[in-house]
Amino acid sequence: MSTLTLNPAPYIIIDFDSTFTKVEGLDELAAIALKGHPERDQIVQKISDLTNKGMNGEMSFADGLRQRIALLKASRSHIEELVSFLRTKVSDSFKRNTQFLTENAEQIFIVSSGFKEFIVPVATELGILADHVYANEFVFDEEGNIVGIDDENVLSMDGGKIKILSALNLSGDVYAIGDGYTDYELKASGLANRFYAFTENVERPKVTAVADHIATSFDDFLYDNKFSRSQSYPKSRIKVLLLENVHPVARKAFEEEGFNVEFVKGALDEDELCERIKDVSIIGIRSKTTITKRVLENANRLMAIGAFCIGTNQIDLDEAAKKGIAVFNAPYSNTRSVVELAVGEMILLIRNIVGKSNSMHKGIWDKSANGSFEIRGKKLGMVGYGSIGTQLSVVAEALGMDVYFYDAVEKLSIGNAKKVNTLEELLAMSDVLSLHVDGRKENTNMIGKREFDLMKDGVIFLNLSRGHVVDIKALADAVKSGKVAGAGVDVFPKEPKTNDEMFESELLGLPNVILTPHIGGSTEEAQENIGHFVPSKLLEFMNNGSSYGSVNFPEVQLPKLKDSHRLLHIHANVPGVLAKLNQIFAKNNINITGQYLKTNEHIGYVIVDIAKDYTEEFIQEVKEVEGTIRFRMLY
Repeated sequence: MSTLTLNPAPYIIIDFDSTFTKVEGLDELAAIALKGHPERDQIVQKISDLTNKGMNGEMSFADGLRQRIALLKASRSHIEELVSFLRTKVSDSFKRNTQFLTENAEQIFIVSSGFKEFIVPVATELGILADHVYANEFVFDEEGNIVGIDDENVLSMDGGKIKILSALNLSGDVYAIGDGYTDYELKASGLANRFYAFTENVERPKVTAVADHIATSFDDFLYDNKFSRSQSYPKSRIKVLLLENVHPVARKAFEEEGFNVEFVKGALDEDELCERIKDVSIIGIRSKTTITKRVLENANRLMAIGAFCIGTNQIDLDEAAKKGIAVFNAPYSNTRSVVELAVGEMILLIRNIVGKSNSMHKGIWDKSANGSFEIRGKKLGMVGYGSIGTQLSVVAEALGMDVYFYDAVEKLSIGNAKKVNTLEELLAMSDVLSLHVDGRKENTNMIGKREFDLMKDGVIFLNLSRGHVVDIKALADAVKSGKVAGAGVDVFPKEPKTNDEMFESELLGLPNVILTPHIGGSTEEAQENIGHFVPSKLLEFMNNGSSYGSVNFPEVQLPKLKDSHRLLHIHANVPGVLAKLNQIFAKNNINITGQYLKTNEHIGYVIVDIAKDYTEEFIQEVKEVEGTIRFRMLY
């Protein structure tokens, strides 16, 4: 069955401090008890150092424990305060899997060098049996002050955990989970079959070096042993590759979800990317990285691509779809930033501010109105009337401009903007011409010598869209001839991949030309917005299966999963797949609680929520349906 139980049932030995909880109990008790003490920080640090030395196997545990207790001045009231604090510090992956702990309580023990007084109240709330907690115990005086520890308790001695486990005499497999060297010693002694170094809270190299497996979470341990769990897969095993210095909030979003994130400042060329993308499940890029068919052929685990920008022409969308890889972008997050740059540049250029400023830097005072105009009353022509074009239309109109646009797709105009029927008509009438088209191949050299010849003499020309849509030589010639009185260019056919590469262009040094390094959307506000938006879409797809907002995938907005398991089946868009799936569901008496289907020209996306009772054979049948591209489960 999918909700696997421990059969044959191994015994699971779990450490408490920095494993079951995120912190070291004794260290926190010291911090609480010494509140207001003039040497509090120094004493707490000494206790923490002793803890770490013991956990790393660098000193006798028994000696370290007694030295820590000697530094501690605490009472029962402090322990009560500590318990309340520790309840808020239970490791996230243990909290997520309380059901597993409860259902398998007979097989689970906490064996800790900590103290029962604060371990039992916390552990039992998550299903651990009180008599399955083995730990040290404090000795108190009549006033309730801690005066020592129970020296007869074997856990106060070196090798105490080994002695406890030996006394338990457990028959069957034993798995030990912990962050300290004393936990590894259970495996080294032969009393445990496997040792899992638990690194969700702290990673100790000397401990991970001797582990059979590094468990980045309790989910990881459960997944490794095919036990029932709260998550269908441990997120620490999902590798995320973020390129081109995307905003830090994106990295934080994935790390907070528990994903394994690799961050690269620059872009990667095709050969580098073919190598780096292996074993990556999610990749985030901006405009300089190209994800080709060859790259996708090397992406053995890739499930989703995030374009941290508007355009997606740098991604082979059809090939990604055929491989069941969903692509998401940020169509609106940086529109305001691009619009503001366009408005700023058209004002600077039509006033010839660039030339005046350059002259001033040379000591030349040229106070003259010649060739300097207002934008009020001028005709703004926009090629493309999408998210950026429409917003620029509103701002330009508020500044007193007459707005006209041409778009190959029928668009409803906003405000007083007027649609013209042909590109040629727009070119001939515009005082300022601004491009806002996408990067499809058909738009290559959309504006060349012919188009510049059709424009008004002295036109102001802006390209903040895609580099390859303008013939740069033709633009340079138009500037030199005076046909174009000023130009603002933010995007280029060939752009440096990093800030260390030299930029070259025929536009260099030309008068009244503003060149910017593809920064139309590069404001702190825009990049932060994108950094929030794109990961949210990627995480919805990974965690919930929702593909709403994808540019190449059938769009499905899914409800949150409740008390069911969710099957996500991506298949080639051929007849009969859904019928075959339904036959498998019927044959296996599967109780369907929800079903969703959407297709596009390449693939079909079937999502089925089912009751938890099903066999592994059923899952295998679903995976083997002819035409299956990818299958995964969520719960």
